[in-house]
Amino acid sequence: MSGQHVRSTLLGLGAGLLLTGCIVAEPVVVRTPPQPPPPQVEVVPVQPGPAHVWVQGHWVWRHGGYVWQPGFWEPVRANHVWVPGYWAPRGGGYIWIEGHWRAR
Repeated sequence: MSGQHVRSTLLGLGAGLLLTGCIVAEPVVVRTPPQPPPPQVEVVPVQPGPAHVWVQGHWVWRHGGYVWQPGFWEPVRANHVWVPGYWAPRGGGYIWIEGHWRAR
């Protein structure tokens, strides 16, 4: 193979690689869930003790639909307060912001 042929082949390959960077890929579409239904009314069981806080149930997005996640009693953490989770509007849909313990 001559030097001219090798050089032409390498230039052709280099140009092909450069052009592949110019191809525009299809955008990734992420389907966000619609607004969740209103919370269900829950029958809160008896508090297991004074050192527990009720974490209200909420809707969870699973397999293309909302499913109710029942509430539960959570042991209190010293010097912390429970911040409930909530659905927040984002980008034409909704995201779940998890409940968490916040230091006092």
